[in-house]
Amino acid sequence: MGKIRLPAMTGTPPGNFNPLNIMRSLLMILVGAAVFVSHAGANEKGEVSQPSQFTFAWPLGDGPAKPRGATTRGVPVQPDAAPSAEWKSLRTAEKLSAFERDRRAILAMAGPYRVSFDFLEVVRFDPAAKPDVPYQSWGTEFVFVAEDHGDFIALQHILVMRVLQTDGKSSEPIVMRHWRQEWRHEPERMLAYEGGNTWALQALAPDRRRGAWTQTVLQVDDSARYAAAGRWQHADGSSTWISDETRRPLPRREFSVRKDYDVLEGTNRHTIVPNGWVQEENNLKLALDGNRKPRIELPYLAREYGVARYERIRDYDFAPGRRYFERTEPFWTEVRAAWARVVEKQGRYTLKSQVDQGSLFMPFFEYAARLDDGAAFDREEARAFIERILRERYLANG
Repeated sequence: MGKIRLPAMTGTPPGNFNPLNIMRSLLMILVGAAVFVSHAGANEKGEVSQPSQFTFAWPLGDGPAKPRGATTRGVPVQPDAAPSAEWKSLRTAEKLSAFERDRRAILAMAGPYRVSFDFLEVVRFDPAAKPDVPYQSWGTEFVFVAEDHGDFIALQHILVMRVLQTDGKSSEPIVMRHWRQEWRHEPERMLAYEGGNTWALQALAPDRRRGAWTQTVLQVDDSARYAAAGRWQHADGSSTWISDETRRPLPRREFSVRKDYDVLEGTNRHTIVPNGWVQEENNLKLALDGNRKPRIELPYLAREYGVARYERIRDYDFAPGRRYFERTEPFWTEVRAAWARVVEKQGRYTLKSQVDQGSLFMPFFEYAARLDDGAAFDREEARAFIERILRERYLANG
């Protein structure tokens, strides 16, 4: 397969913008990262407002920090300020068990969203280090309840983007499978990231499991990204899940510009609000030695703070994303089953390269694209294909 060249994404696309080509290029940059599309809002009268951005900076004296991230514009979207039915169910129901209230908080993350992503280094442990440039990006996506089995809930994120062209018209929808989050109540173990493109099963002690939910974040190809255990806290007007500290691979926004550290080590906080939810990250940038241990001299380079805001929107056509989800989910179910067999057989595995750095996911996405175009799904053929791709492209240890 030839190299896919990334078109410039720093301005408005041309009038003959090809959504299929741009979608293929986005695959190269969006794995475990964010969407390079900004969105204006619209008020009740349909008047379009310009997107507002503010970047706080540290320390004083460094001058204004212009964020990384492209400026391609998405079509205006309509925020939905009304409290969602899921929020109301979570807040107003009486005599809910802690388990059921936790479940409703997780399910409240499903729905149609405009998403914004902001990341900024707030502490540099080496005063001589060059300040990192803040990162900002935007996108539109629908979060589907893919599975709900009581103590296990899976949420699948599907991007549906429409880009403004030079003639002021909207492009055709660009549909792409994004990340997946899986929630398990009081599991005995989880698949943790160790560093060096290596993941391993980790047992959870009884006191760490009790009342806890693990969130496992899967990449766009259903390979593991990271997992963390944490507990939901419900108070008047808020529901928040706070994770234990966990390691995760560098996202695209970092490894494309940084080579001086190896993993992010930090915590996640998910807060459910009436019109959506907010994910906060508090990450240390950690450099490892050859044994995946923190190096002795200056192991931590910096601490970054990140926030992703999922704001509900209305009157936006997510039908292409729903079609993609329904047509391709049987295939992705087989992909997850294949990954589960690898984990159960080996307990630990190492990838030949990071998923997005090596474009490992491209054969899977091309297979799913044929299903989205109407091709019939053959389960046995898909299983053989998946096993071959994992063996030939992904796994470094069999």
